[in-house]
Amino acid sequence: MPELPEVETTRRGIATIMTGRVLERFTVYESRMRWPIPADMGSRVTGQQVLSCERRGKYLLLNFAHGTQIVHLGMSGSIRRAPLDQPRLKHDHVEWVFGDARFLLHDPRRFGAVLWHDLADGPLSGHPLLARLGIEPFDANFTGRHLHQGLKGKTQAIKQALLAGHIVVGVGNIYASEALFKARINPQARSGSLSLARCETLATAIRQTLTQALESGGSTLRDYVNATGEAGAYFSLHAAVYDHAGKPCAICETPIRRIIQGQRATYYCPVCQRR
Repeated sequence: MPELPEVETTRRGIATIMTGRVLERFTVYESRMRWPIPADMGSRVTGQQVLSCERRGKYLLLNFAHGTQIVHLGMSGSIRRAPLDQPRLKHDHVEWVFGDARFLLHDPRRFGAVLWHDLADGPLSGHPLLARLGIEPFDANFTGRHLHQGLKGKTQAIKQALLAGHIVVGVGNIYASEALFKARINPQARSGSLSLARCETLATAIRQTLTQALESGGSTLRDYVNATGEAGAYFSLHAAVYDHAGKPCAICETPIRRIIQGQRATYYCPVCQRR
């Protein structure tokens, strides 16, 4: 699944072209996504200027004067720039055209979404998909103390608490495993048992992991490509545990272990990350 680094990489790619330009054509080829794309979406945004391209958690936000398109890439979606005369691929479901610039939402599983939040409906932050999201990991207020306070009293495993996104957003399955390895914290550890010092270490590890992913263009899992159609290089450059089951730990050479938590694969070193 595209996680925060992949979504932010996509945002940076489209923002340089979309921002300040008028959307000349918006076409929906398949409306049956995770939630149906509103039938009147085209009439709402065609001919309107994109004021900014932002991100909240894993959601892309295309802001217009009268509202915002909320875009989610789902399990295997991507947005890429394509030549105007290039035939659509089989799973290209949505198209944005800005003069000589054309973008396509490619989503084989159709778990993504393109929704509309009208300015008349109140602040965007109150939208049901955004209202319960935690702090952004690169926000100056995301500290070990913030993390420690949010985890206080929680009995769920620390990895599951990170994935929930209520304390800090964007720490998805891949990067949660990597950050916990950096912090030497077992993914099964009870959230509320972590000391302030360990939360400080984990907060730093989360920022370091996501920074590395951003600098390398994200992961290469599944069908993810960035806005120019290029795959990320995070796994070849930085991954220490994710998808490394049975391989030796880079620190102690103990085989990396794979377990299932909440129906998601978790990878960790049983020696470096003791409970």
